[in-house]
Amino acid sequence: MIDAFFSLFHSELFSQTIGFFFSFTWLWLPIILGSAFFQTWIRYTRAKYIKGEGGYLLELRLPKELSKSPAAMEIVFEAMSQPGVGSYLDVYLKGRVRAWFSLEIVSLGGQVSFFVWTQKKFKNLIEAQIYSQFPSIEIHEVPDYTMETYFDPETHSLWGMQMKLTKADAYPIKTYIDYGLHKDPDEEFKIDPITPLLEFLGSLKPADQVWIQILVQAHKKESMKDLRVKEKPDWKKDVEKEMKEIVEKQSLVKFEEGKATMQGLTDVQKEILNSMQRNLGKTAFETMIRGIYIAPSDAYNSGVISSFTSAFKAFGSPTLNGFAPKFTTGFDYPWQDFGGRRVLTQKKKIFDAYRRRSFFHPPYRNFKGKPFILTTEELATLFHFPGSVAATPTLTRTPSKKAEAPSNLPI
Repeated sequence: MIDAFFSLFHSELFSQTIGFFFSFTWLWLPIILGSAFFQTWIRYTRAKYIKGEGGYLLELRLPKELSKSPAAMEIVFEAMSQPGVGSYLDVYLKGRVRAWFSLEIVSLGGQVSFFVWTQKKFKNLIEAQIYSQFPSIEIHEVPDYTMETYFDPETHSLWGMQMKLTKADAYPIKTYIDYGLHKDPDEEFKIDPITPLLEFLGSLKPADQVWIQILVQAHKKESMKDLRVKEKPDWKKDVEKEMKEIVEKQSLVKFEEGKATMQGLTDVQKEILNSMQRNLGKTAFETMIRGIYIAPSDAYNSGVISSFTSAFKAFGSPTLNGFAPKFTTGFDYPWQDFGGRRVLTQKKKIFDAYRRRSFFHPPYRNFKGKPFILTTEELATLFHFPGSVAATPTLTRTPSKKAEAPSNLPI
């Protein structure tokens, strides 16, 4: 058997095949080299463009009294929908990419804060949109909290994760509308899905830090400007296909011209279709949710991890969609990582990716997965400013409500 294998390399057929292959070097070699150069060039120009854009971290300090519905946040997120990339010259020569933003909820030793990271050119736009909906909020440009913490495996322990949807993008999560928050109920009657998350963050010990990062980028139909040879339609086609499959399971109904006949559907199916239909009319974002728990090794508490993942259950529903970890820094079996080198590499990468707010573009493009789709309604459920129903004492709030200056002050 071995002799037959080696004799193959000395056969005349093998020699002729190799000769034929190399006789066409003039054809395939330029293609391979050209493709490699193009990929390297795109990566270089995009990295240069991203570095040149820079960014600001804005801390949002909430007033003690805040009663607006999360619907107000939808207007803020509409301003973040920046799908344009400019001309082909901007894309292929200057490396321009779609704008992205980072929505962050952070606990530093139990002190809970809201942050928004934005590129410099969008700073004034984001501030104006937030102030227009929440005039009593204070916005401060602050140093990056991630740069004040260093991950040294000799002294600190770290656990990181990235989330996924439990069902297809077409299915929405359980949103603030499902909880009735769009009706602006009295504080004592509110059921706000963000409160379990805030209570968890507020319960951490002084040495613990938990960082939650929601990276968003406007979703759109992709073409050559997005480096796609074949055009990719937007997510609406998938939603309509999923709705059609749900409806046509019932023999008495059909799905025609984007409308579903509701006869013959169960109450659960009607709820799902109504949520899909409502979500279909919202602005969509490509999204990635990343979380990190870091603490000194002697204070590290593995029980924080289960509380961390459980805090996202309020946004899910068995009939709709929900969140679950897609990637975590760890392995199920010891033989998958002898010596712990692979998990240490994972921890360092997710820590660095978080600090860079990198996922959609280099250097951590599509790190450990692809983005999923969330609309403004879903994002406003995940990231909004709670009223007094959130009694977390360590949630950063301003000491008093702002009041406008009297109109009759002397000039």
